[in-house]
Amino acid sequence: MHEVTARVADDSPYALATAGSDATVELWCNDHRDLLHVRGPAEGVREHVEAAVGVSDAVAHDDELLLVTADCLREHDDTIEPYVAANDCLLVPPIRYERGAKVVRVLALDPANLTGFYRDLTADHDVTVEAKHDRATPGRRSPLVDLDAVLPDLSPRQREALVTAFDAGYYEIPREATTEDLGEALGVDRRTAEEHLRRAENKLLGALAPRLR
Repeated sequence: MHEVTARVADDSPYALATAGSDATVELWCNDHRDLLHVRGPAEGVREHVEAAVGVSDAVAHDDELLLVTADCLREHDDTIEPYVAANDCLLVPPIRYERGAKVVRVLALDPANLTGFYRDLTADHDVTVEAKHDRATPGRRSPLVDLDAVLPDLSPRQREALVTAFDAGYYEIPREATTEDLGEALGVDRRTAEEHLRRAENKLLGALAPRLR
């Protein structure tokens, strides 16, 4: 099993909705409509979605928003699927949109298929490979769940807070940095830095803890 995670420059409505923002949009396609999970500042995101495919339902909670669209984006955006199908690959949901780009995970049994997918996609689009993996066939306890599956749940700001904290020695014993130091590095106050870290840590532990039992 071979896998690539690729970032594709994209001008689709969902990508444009995240341009210049810390918002992320995760997409689960259901043929006739989409389920969208929006994290971070959602100002403008719903408006982009409404204009492109319509919104039939929405649920908001804290800094998260769930949208059910009235139509499927597939009717308006075919950036990835034709390349996946033409090269006998598999697209792993969800598709993630952030910072004006589309991030996809693609699987293939034959590495030549991934090579063909990448070749064809880069001929038409600006593509950056973020990760590549060769895996054994997944067993009962590892159904394609790993750190790459956890990280997309972190907002760009939460990832930045974690990396900044790690680089600054916040997780060393004894600690080499305080949350006030992290706030200064991130350009936010101490409480905001702490909030970003708590949310990021909670998401990582929530995904990893069941794997440790």
